[in-house]
Amino acid sequence: MKRRRRRNKNKRRRNKTKRRRLHELTTFMQSLGSVREMQDNEISFVQQVLSLNLLPRHNVTSLSDFSGMWCGVFLWTAVSSLIFHLPAALLSLAALRQHKIARLMSIAIILMGVLGPLFGGVLTSAAIAGVYKAAAKTMSPLEAFVFGVGQSFCVVFISFVRILATL
Repeated sequence: MKRRRRRNKNKRRRNKTKRRRLHELTTFMQSLGSVREMQDNEISFVQQVLSLNLLPRHNVTSLSDFSGMWCGVFLWTAVSSLIFHLPAALLSLAALRQHKIARLMSIAIILMGVLGPLFGGVLTSAAIAGVYKAAAKTMSPLEAFVFGVGQSFCVVFISFVRILATL
């Protein structure tokens, strides 16, 4: 008799937990529906960056003002710098994980991947945008991509050349 009561009690708990989870799931799905509606109205920022469409305005295919050109080049510099530096940091962490002090090199690599674009990338992106603005030219999002990734590639290339020169 006691076993049957315990089983029934456990069954009720499980059913209550299932109902609560079902309610949480339906609430989550409803919130996804509202998120999808918002995404239909506006393209998300990440999607704009990855699709090389860096403008929040629709039907615009070129960057014409200084801030738009600067922001486009700077964003691609920052993203590509992280793409270059993050695997290097993970590799150094994996290779130097047993060393007492050298494992901190991965932190230095990540900091360079973040701080480099914040200081150097801001200035060089502004210089590129200034040249385009002075020439009264517009910049396509693809050009912003090329300039941003090119800056990061130059930094990585110069870093390798300097290391090889010291060997």
